[in-house]
Amino acid sequence: MNYTGPKVKLSRKLGIELTQKSNKYSSRKPYPPGQHGAAKRRIKQSDYGRQLIEKQRLRLQYNISERQMRNYFAKATRLIGNTGDILVQLLESRLDAFIYRAGLTRSIYAARQLVSHGHIYLNGKRVTIPSCQLKVNDLILIKEKTRKNDMIQDSIRSAAPPPYIEISKADFSAKYLYLPPREEIGVVCDVPLVVEFYSR
Repeated sequence: MNYTGPKVKLSRKLGIELTQKSNKYSSRKPYPPGQHGAAKRRIKQSDYGRQLIEKQRLRLQYNISERQMRNYFAKATRLIGNTGDILVQLLESRLDAFIYRAGLTRSIYAARQLVSHGHIYLNGKRVTIPSCQLKVNDLILIKEKTRKNDMIQDSIRSAAPPPYIEISKADFSAKYLYLPPREEIGVVCDVPLVVEFYSR
């Protein structure tokens, strides 16, 4: 099941910014939530603890369930190449992740909702599955009626997509140019520790 709880607390716990709101609060309170979050004393973290935190960071940046994460890892291990890089590429090729990276929405949660409610067209066909896996040269388009939404217009106005995404602000579309290398993917995570976690 996908996370639906308070995202600001989760962002502070994991040390990542999941939403714009969490960015504002984390700058004021740069420590974990809770009664003892601001305490200076820190318990030494075990190897397993570090692996678990990195796994949670990666999983929640894409807003996917634990089962989905395990399935993506299993798929990555079957493909030839660096398992960690392939895992991130698979996650980055999800439709909701692509929409978020393109700058069409302000968060991965908003991107998921946009797809689920039928506001997105993939190569001319409407899709409602956020986990839909994109291929190179796929073109996504926001439904014409939805383009009038103030949040969508604000998002696309300030959009600054990575090199592997070509965006057309005039017609609210984005194209997947190529499979991105790890260094171009803006995910905050020590991926080798995630691989170690699932390889146990």
